[in-house]
Amino acid sequence: MRLIYNIVITLLLPFVFVRLFLRALKNRAYVSRMGERFGRYRPPARSYDVWIHAVSVGEVNAAGPLARALARRNSNWRILVTTMTPTGADQARITMGARIDHLYLPYDYPFAVARFLDHTDPKLAIMMETEIWPNFVTHCHRRGIPLVVANLRLSERSYRKYARLAPFTGSVFRRIKWFAVQTATDRDRVVRLSGRSDNLSVTGNIKFEISLPASLREVAQVVRREWGNERTIWVAGSTHEGEEEIIVDVFRSVRRDHPSLLLVLVPRHPERFDSVHRLLQRSRLASVRRSTHTGPIGDDVEAFLGDTMGELPVFFAASDIAFVGGSLVPTGGHNILEACALGKPVIFGPHMFNFLEISRMALEAGAGIQVKDAHELEQTVRQLVEDANHRFSCGQNGITLIDANQGALVRTLEALEPFLGKMRQS
Repeated sequence: MRLIYNIVITLLLPFVFVRLFLRALKNRAYVSRMGERFGRYRPPARSYDVWIHAVSVGEVNAAGPLARALARRNSNWRILVTTMTPTGADQARITMGARIDHLYLPYDYPFAVARFLDHTDPKLAIMMETEIWPNFVTHCHRRGIPLVVANLRLSERSYRKYARLAPFTGSVFRRIKWFAVQTATDRDRVVRLSGRSDNLSVTGNIKFEISLPASLREVAQVVRREWGNERTIWVAGSTHEGEEEIIVDVFRSVRRDHPSLLLVLVPRHPERFDSVHRLLQRSRLASVRRSTHTGPIGDDVEAFLGDTMGELPVFFAASDIAFVGGSLVPTGGHNILEACALGKPVIFGPHMFNFLEISRMALEAGAGIQVKDAHELEQTVRQLVEDANHRFSCGQNGITLIDANQGALVRTLEALEPFLGKMRQS
């Protein structure tokens, strides 16, 4: 079966190049270090103690606490983090620290996998969430590299895809040394796919392990003064194509009754910063860009475009109302927990299938508000603008939710201890 898989992905290789080219038209970072995507790395090769793979920004945020905890545990360990996307690479550089290296993970071609493992020679491999690649699993197994899947979230949709190829996926899953899964439901799905129940533990979701730097609120206070302490601030973060138009229309409607309202719009992908700026201009909103404007903004400014990387937490901290994108369009949503931890009422759309459990918990806790369309978004924003007590109550519920669900990092480290212990002995 793996032979068929390798034949199929080899036939798809021309389309991989086309996809890279099309992405590079929007984001030049997709062609930089392109050799790494096929296992070609600049010398010298290094031997790493721990390799953690986190595909993009969300997974990097989950991997961050784990990578930093491992770095603190042994200052001599060499730690590598790999990503697949440039935004993930940028986030890794921002959050991981100088001691932790970054490379792009190559595509799952046998020749590329072999080159990557020759270059990095890891003693322990950790893949975050649902990043399970057959050739990587097989090659790690053959080389005696223990591979752990941490913070695994196996959605119903992902489970069904794996189940359709049960003999193949079962053999892949059985070669994974350990699964650290988020929930009992994830555990049951893994057991059904692998036929084993002796190599997994329920650890919870590391994404609840949010440690906000002390300086974050200080920086946010500065930003808030620049925006205007007397204004109401609505931050719409991690937005995607098709969402900004809805958000701008809702904002304009609400602002007619609340002229001090400021919209802070932060697109998910840097390659879309310019197009979103053009949208604000077409909408005739008086706007400024973070990248070109420093210092206070005037009361006449209606929209602020966050076109920089790594500042969304600061913007959320400086806000009164948070909206998390990728949810009004069928992208699957993004992580709402950072805004919850900052004590902000969090709005999200109907498409949260990538964060079903987290969004369900936020709704049950009264920390999040889900809207199904533009009409409900306008009603919700209007209510939060007009009711400061409701904003505060939702925000406090978010803080309580985060506090009640921490501990996943400790449990994950406990699951890794048998493998870490062998590293210390070697």
